[in-house]
Amino acid sequence: MRVTLLGTGDTTGTPTVGCDCETCQLARERNLERTRFSVHVQNGRTGECLLVDASPDFRYQFLRDGVALPDAAIITHIHFDHLDGLGNVFRLLRDIDVYAADETDPQTGQSVAETIERDYHYLDAVTVEARPPLEPFETCGLEVTLVPVVHPPLVCYGLAIEDPETGAKLSITGDTTYAIPDESRAVLADPDLLLAEAIVPAHLCDKHPMGGRDEGPDGVPRTFGTKHMTREGALALADELEATKTRLVHVAHFYPADEAFEEPLAIDGEQYEL
Repeated sequence: MRVTLLGTGDTTGTPTVGCDCETCQLARERNLERTRFSVHVQNGRTGECLLVDASPDFRYQFLRDGVALPDAAIITHIHFDHLDGLGNVFRLLRDIDVYAADETDPQTGQSVAETIERDYHYLDAVTVEARPPLEPFETCGLEVTLVPVVHPPLVCYGLAIEDPETGAKLSITGDTTYAIPDESRAVLADPDLLLAEAIVPAHLCDKHPMGGRDEGPDGVPRTFGTKHMTREGALALADELEATKTRLVHVAHFYPADEAFEEPLAIDGEQYEL
């Protein structure tokens, strides 16, 4: 299983348009990027490719990293930075199965799958495949499980992706607070590679109107505001899940410049063989 991190940034990416903060300036100087979130997974046995979330930077990411177009996709939630790149399949693909949860969101009155079907009804190539959370399904020769996480006000899901023949496992937290339900943690546990959302370091929580929460034994917040994990929360989760390797993703440009590109924060283009 080859995993390519197409996009490791949050909703504005790094460098952010129109921003001259030290972190964005450093990113430009070093030619480093964190475009909007997306992950490419290639099954080495079958050659099939699975896309996790359709970034608005879809076209640029695929050209830059030279990966194959997807045979299937999974959408974790309906925020634009994870969904709106789906329109890029127009004239590129004859057909693509797009998997998403079938659980009705009280906020929208629709499931993620229903929202995709409504918003992209004009794309003949797209076939939406609704799947229940916590029930494994197969696509691209891989076993995939959608797991509920906490990203209010919308429903959102993380993923466990496993090769049933080799046992290689990729876990993705999705956009979430630290308070991931126990049943979801059990599915995400013991990955060879964990991609954990870590939007900012915990010391920036005092700049959020809602502050921080889910404090660890050391008093350090593991949740930033109400819907994202801190760096410290993501690392604590990685320890609990006993991840072999962890990369922190969905990273904002608010990290101070001297921390923004330190390990284990990911940047675009990283590849891993599982």
